[in-house]
Amino acid sequence: MSVLDWAAVPTPVGPLTLLADDDGAVRAAGFTADVGQLLPLVHPSLRGPLRERVDLGATTTAIESYLAGEVAALDDLPVRQHGGEFLHAAWSVLREVKPGEPVSYRDFATLAGRPPAVRAAASACARNAVALIVPCHRVLRSDGSLGGYRWGLSIKKWLLKHEGQVTDRGR
Repeated sequence: MSVLDWAAVPTPVGPLTLLADDDGAVRAAGFTADVGQLLPLVHPSLRGPLRERVDLGATTTAIESYLAGEVAALDDLPVRQHGGEFLHAAWSVLREVKPGEPVSYRDFATLAGRPPAVRAAASACARNAVALIVPCHRVLRSDGSLGGYRWGLSIKKWLLKHEGQVTDRGR
């Protein structure tokens, strides 16, 4: 069982706390100051003792670059999540959704290779433990409204606006 390093990065919408393994792969990320809220999102096989850090090196640098306007800065950050074949495929597809070009849940299901599985695609977003880096915030309802987001719709709306997608249907 490896130690998981964690650090919180300040953002305009509150702290983004990240958990990463010895290899630098992010295992969880979320808009909270409480690392205890993240640990349950990590599959038991990927958990370990926690060690607080001031920052997480390249991961923190990438987050800061993203916040400074380099919205593609997170594209190459490694992540490690546990899930079946569809979940891994869906999370991989999410990382290909470009900033400022959100997709609908229906389009996301199609891109993930299962067009009729809109609910499964929504579930992949809900089970994503690595918010922001695996950008589930870039998936919207078919009518353009925000849908859900574990960390709150105001944060999802801010992220989309930051990435160049303005939406007024965020209620």
